[in-house]
Amino acid sequence: MTTEVSDWVTQLRRPDGYATGPYVLSELRRVIVAGQIPPGANLPVDQIGGVFQVSPIPVREALKTLIGEGLVRHRPRGGYTVTVLSGPELHELYLVRGALEAAAIEAATAAATEEDDQLATTTHRELMAAIDADDVPRYQNLSRSFHEILLAPCGMPRLLHMLKLVADLTEPSQAMSLLDAAQRSQLQTDHTRMLEAFLHRDGAQLSSAARAHHSRLTAYIDESRNASGDISAP
Repeated sequence: MTTEVSDWVTQLRRPDGYATGPYVLSELRRVIVAGQIPPGANLPVDQIGGVFQVSPIPVREALKTLIGEGLVRHRPRGGYTVTVLSGPELHELYLVRGALEAAAIEAATAAATEEDDQLATTTHRELMAAIDADDVPRYQNLSRSFHEILLAPCGMPRLLHMLKLVADLTEPSQAMSLLDAAQRSQLQTDHTRMLEAFLHRDGAQLSSAARAHHSRLTAYIDESRNASGDISAP
């Protein structure tokens, strides 16, 4: 096993029983979306099959599905790798995420319940704790959860499905790790404004706060990539 594989292969969870093809797919998707396999990492079919104790066939089928979702790329004679997004690609996907949220946010606010309020408030509190602890991976994960909670009541399952697909594409880049503590803190201030508007059922104010939040986030990501010398940044 190569050093690159050993760095992430232990993140894969084997089931108690036989690993089916759908299980292999969902587990590979989980670790890629969570950023536990870094973009650009090789995905050796035989080594993955060894982890799950399956033949190469279900592994290849899982990887083909992930190619269709945009999470994996394949090069002839080069094998499978986790997709690496260029600066413009990441910028575009965050714009799409913002547009999809904007399409559902007022409907979600109007249909929200007290249970939704409690979930949003609890997640916001956990986000604050992650900021205080400087736990960037947890902040990344909770930030996505917070946005999903605000949108869940919208009653638009197809839109929410599209949003999940787009969000899955951006998550492996772990955008919050590109930002400094002050920038993450400012984004959390945006979250506070969004929560207040949600709790007051003010859809127009929530839409305004969400637009400002997405504009700030994309600007921060572009700025960070340019500062790091990423010539692919827009």
